[in-house]
Amino acid sequence: MYKIKLQHFEGPLDLLLFFIKRDEIDIYDIPISNITQSFMEYLHIIKQLDLETAGDFILMASTLMQIKVKMLLPREIDEEGEEIDPRSDLVNALLEYKRYKETTEEFAFLEQRQQNIYYRGYFDADEKESPPELDTLLKNITIYDLMKAFKRAIDNRPKETFHQVKRLNFTIDQQSIYIEEKLKVSDKIPFFELVNGMVEKLKVVVTFIAVLEMIKIGKIGLRESANFNDFEIYRVTNE
Repeated sequence: MYKIKLQHFEGPLDLLLFFIKRDEIDIYDIPISNITQSFMEYLHIIKQLDLETAGDFILMASTLMQIKVKMLLPREIDEEGEEIDPRSDLVNALLEYKRYKETTEEFAFLEQRQQNIYYRGYFDADEKESPPELDTLLKNITIYDLMKAFKRAIDNRPKETFHQVKRLNFTIDQQSIYIEEKLKVSDKIPFFELVNGMVEKLKVVVTFIAVLEMIKIGKIGLRESANFNDFEIYRVTNE
């Protein structure tokens, strides 16, 4: 099993905020049933990728299921005679996380602006060409877009009509070369076209990881595709 760590994957609360923003949900009136279903679908993807943070998402999934059960039961009454909303603790946690997230983004913006104003002295390492920033390569693409495209690629791969025991040897380096060869023919290619015809699930997984590794070192970038559930891979030039 290949293990990868994605720096922009910030945890279960971040995923819930993504659902709330995507579906334009009132954070004070969360439809627990719908959001739990969406959360469980992404949890299945995370478990397939074997991410180290899967435990936190499993814990959040159990919390959502517990809230879902409480929503079906008669509401508890507090000392003032008001009904206790089972979602209140989750809402408070989301609001606090959202506040810290926005503060962090503001500090990051200020730090970037400060870097554009003050410059350090001459340093030999400055002459070495460094890969573009990750945010530059991921144009309007979030980790959840990648996960959704990966799930669709796995679900839509051709089905094997026979069973044969054989050893599959696919490596990240091999699939990176495969991607480079594809981009020599065309400067851009949709992800589903890249994995089209790959019957073996492992090959699709290794190819997906190879895409992430090539983004990390600045060889390729991603951008939105006309297909909502897909993304486009493009070759990064020296310019």
